[in-house]
Amino acid sequence: MWGAIAHLGRDARTRGYLRDAWSSADLELREWFRQEAARRSLDLREDRNGNLWAWWGDPSGRPGVVTGSHLDSVRHGGAFDGPLGVVSAFAAVDALRARGFEPARPLGVACFTDEEGARFGVPCMGSRLLTGALDADRARGLTDDAGDSMAEVLRRAGRDPGELGRDDETLGQVGVFVELHVEQGQELVHREAPVGVAAAIWPHGRWRFDFHGQANHAGTTRLEDRDDPMLPFARTVLHARQAAQREGVVATFGKVRVSPNNANAIPGLVSAWLDARGGDEDAVRDLVFELADFSGAEVSAESWTPVVDFDEALTGRIASLLGGVPVLPTGAGHDAGIIASAGVPSAMVFVRNPTGISHSPDEHAEVSDCHAGVAALTTTLEELCRS
Repeated sequence: MWGAIAHLGRDARTRGYLRDAWSSADLELREWFRQEAARRSLDLREDRNGNLWAWWGDPSGRPGVVTGSHLDSVRHGGAFDGPLGVVSAFAAVDALRARGFEPARPLGVACFTDEEGARFGVPCMGSRLLTGALDADRARGLTDDAGDSMAEVLRRAGRDPGELGRDDETLGQVGVFVELHVEQGQELVHREAPVGVAAAIWPHGRWRFDFHGQANHAGTTRLEDRDDPMLPFARTVLHARQAAQREGVVATFGKVRVSPNNANAIPGLVSAWLDARGGDEDAVRDLVFELADFSGAEVSAESWTPVVDFDEALTGRIASLLGGVPVLPTGAGHDAGIIASAGVPSAMVFVRNPTGISHSPDEHAEVSDCHAGVAALTTTLEELCRS
């Protein structure tokens, strides 16, 4: 399974992946998911927001146990973030069947749409729409770098954008959700453990900063006559680092758009996206307020996720079932956090990442640890599907 998708959306120059939602690579991955579901005679369903569900058993009578993740990627990201959870989910189904196990409740494999938010700027798009955490009208109006709205992109992909929105029927079929994911840090390395369980997800969000200036000629405009928005942007980047250290949080300006983006022109507009996260919600918000005031930029919030504490009983049950594996918090957002916020008991299983590098082509997990993750997920699903 891993080899079958390793080439899809991979950039030969960077070795990273370009798997934007609803791109040709994403559509190929969705077809791969369909084929894997058909190979196992699972009942495949696509909900009104494009999320895919492959069911072993019928969840319409009784909510089921669901596992899975996503197949899209950040731009030039790694191979493990998302796909590891989907591949491991199918592998766990295979392992359960090889044991002759018959689930007492429905078991589903999920593939969420646009988890990374690389194309339209809002992460966990599919799960946010599913749960009603994101307004459908706002989603339809979001645009990508080419200026195409989500509504236009969906129509080209053969979907009806009018269907977007909270889907109580689908959500009601999810009784428990467990997402396996590569760890995006090195806590498991330090604890010398191949797998662990998530306790909570830090509060996090994205904000757009628009620095306005006056576009002009780079050679003929005197320094004292310039209104160059790159300067306040640069000062804000440095201030963000200082403020984040003081507040005990993390802040990143990782995406920048410059207009007119000519080497021989002073910019007229610099748009930059701030990603801010931390263990304390007030500290994260204080940081953003400070930067908005310091920068003088026009600031707009694009997404916000408060702290998510995973179901304590479920997390403890899984950790104990797996032999007392480490329980740890994470600063990375996941669909499991959105599903948990909607009131569905949810948990996460992490697989060790030897370098801690993620959202990069250097993202990695050893084969033996991936197998340990599948074994842990299989044991978890078997227990949860017994009654």
